[in-house]
Amino acid sequence: MTDTTIPSAARKALILLAVCLAAAAMPLTFTGAAVALPAIGRTLGGTPMTLNWVTNAFMLTFGSSLMAAGALADGYGRKRIFLAGTAAFAVVSAGLPFAPTILSFDLLRAAQGMAAAAALSGGMAVLAQEFDGPSRVRAFSVVGTSFGTGLAFGPITSGMMIDLFGWPSIFLLVVVLVLLAFVLGLRSLRESRDPDAAGLDWPGASSFTGALALFTYGVLAAPESGWGSPLVIGLLTGAALLFAAFAVVERRVARPMLDLSLFRYPRFVGVQLLAAAPAYAFVVLLVLLPVRFVGIEGMSEVAAGRLMIALSAPLLILPIAAGLLTRCLAPATICGAGLLVSAAGLYWLSRVPMSSTASAMVAPLSVIGTGIGLPWGLMDGLAVSVVPKERAGMAAGIFSTTRVAGEGVALAVVSAVLSALTAARLAGPGAVAARAAQRLVTGDLADAASAFPAADRSALVHAYGAAFGTLLLLLAVVTVVTAIVVFLFLGHGFLGHGFPGHGAARPDAETAALAPDEA
Repeated sequence: MTDTTIPSAARKALILLAVCLAAAAMPLTFTGAAVALPAIGRTLGGTPMTLNWVTNAFMLTFGSSLMAAGALADGYGRKRIFLAGTAAFAVVSAGLPFAPTILSFDLLRAAQGMAAAAALSGGMAVLAQEFDGPSRVRAFSVVGTSFGTGLAFGPITSGMMIDLFGWPSIFLLVVVLVLLAFVLGLRSLRESRDPDAAGLDWPGASSFTGALALFTYGVLAAPESGWGSPLVIGLLTGAALLFAAFAVVERRVARPMLDLSLFRYPRFVGVQLLAAAPAYAFVVLLVLLPVRFVGIEGMSEVAAGRLMIALSAPLLILPIAAGLLTRCLAPATICGAGLLVSAAGLYWLSRVPMSSTASAMVAPLSVIGTGIGLPWGLMDGLAVSVVPKERAGMAAGIFSTTRVAGEGVALAVVSAVLSALTAARLAGPGAVAARAAQRLVTGDLADAASAFPAADRSALVHAYGAAFGTLLLLLAVVTVVTAIVVFLFLGHGFLGHGFPGHGAARPDAETAALAPDEA
């Protein structure tokens, strides 16, 4: 129950703290699992696909549930959904160390993603109601910094806990953070909802979730079964049909989860593309690099976590700094420039050979993190500024879905590409090379050597390293293209001098922010 004796300013500070604690817990759940993946595989076993689902199950349900959670927050109460999400997040996280099999572990990870979606959508919608104008921009920048804190300290904290207490201990910190968020939210949040909300769009939610699930499963199955196999073709075809069904459903319902008409406006499209950019410029590295450092290069979990700080530490400072820069620069300029910096870091990292010293990797990792840190704190504020305040839950849900679902899809696609590139560099029968490559991608060098006895370990590491370098070059190219699109789509209008916090009054969200360019 809300404590009505708390002064307004203090109450808003507690609300922001509650959302930030929940936000910091979320990156811990997937960076920690990435560092622990080789250890989890040794304990619970599993095929390369089931081990890939350790990260993908969380990302898939997290991303696919965000729009539904945003609609539930608008319809049934933002505080209620936030509290339900944080409580479920704590319970499921506490159960993960006791999972008896890799299958049950993956299922719990999927449930954890759904709980995280409810907590994030409810919390961001609450912030959109409690803060306005420049204070909203600052609030969302602080949340971005909280994500950065989780990203910066997640790998090293997880590595230390794994080294001291084993991999099950990495979920204890998550439980503590979300329980604190629950208690603070219970005391400080006020209930609010959209009076015009029409309830959850169940056909839309189920078709969207099913489409993402089939697509992710199809991409993960491709390295083992082949892109032309009936299984993969069937899964991808089913995904396409469900995406088409989702589009039809959303056009017919009165209050859709995803208002497809918004995609007629270049600025809205630009915001969504910006949301997806960190997925392939940054987030995939949070999973792939710890697996490479620990499983392939033989680092300890602590050493790998320490090195990952170079990648994620810039997010501790730059989201807030970027918010301050909007006083003199258009957010589109800041975001596009940041993506170009990140692309330069990806190219630099691609030139660093495998088994290089940690000092050789610190600089390119820091450049990548610096580049992505500039748009990180601006993106959420941009998202909620493109719809009326009453639809804040929908706006937060759409944007967060694009970002997190993009991360899940990017992780599945990038893992499949890395596996294919590695297999192409192994001289041997295709099926044998593919099996060895899949093991390498999950960090299991010993099993890769058993699956491919024709090559010694140094040859396997060399093939993996060459494939990883090529993958980084591809990611750099995609990031440059995204930066160009951001400059073109977001370089004027409400994202320039009309953006809240940029020194000018904010135009009406529907008539100005989303007006076509020719209006």
